[in-house]
Amino acid sequence: MGASNGHPKPVGPRTSAGLREDIERTRAELATSVSALREEVAVAADWREWVRRHPHECVAAAFAVGFLLGSRR
Repeated sequence: MGASNGHPKPVGPRTSAGLREDIERTRAELATSVSALREEVAVAADWREWVRRHPHECVAAAFAVGFLLGSRR
């Protein structure tokens, strides 16, 4: 049966060198995943990107917010 990271589980006893290698490989995969996630979150949270992708909707939303704030006075 395979491990959750896609690498097969070893059949025999594991050596300390093998464990270190597995840990380092897992650290590298984790660092890559975290880096990719950070980039995706930065793009998703960037308001400039939202305006570039949806200019009409952003203008309409800004108008609606301005109208609501202006009608309170």
